[in-house]
Amino acid sequence: MNLLIVNQSIIDTCASFFILLTAAVQPGGTSMSRDSPRDQFVCRIWHSRLPLWNPLIMSTYCVFVTALERYVAVIYPLWYKTQVKQVCFK
Repeated sequence: MNLLIVNQSIIDTCASFFILLTAAVQPGGTSMSRDSPRDQFVCRIWHSRLPLWNPLIMSTYCVFVTALERYVAVIYPLWYKTQVKQVCFK
C-alpha cells in the first residue's frame, strides 16, 4: 500500500511540474525548420502536450489500482493478509 501511495505522489508531482512548465513555456512556431532536432522535438512532443498528458493518465491508472487493492483488502481480508505476507516476506 505504501508503495502505491509513494508512486502516486511522484506521478502527481511530475504532473504538477509539467502543468507549470507548459503554462510558463510557450515556444513560438513561426521560425521552425524541419531540419532542426530541437524544432522536431518541440513540434512532435511539446505541442502535443505529451509530457503533460502522460503523468495525468498514469495518475488515473494509479488511483484505480489503489482503489482495487483497497477493495480486495476489504472484501477478502484473510486472503489479502496471507497474500501480502507471502509477497513481503519472501
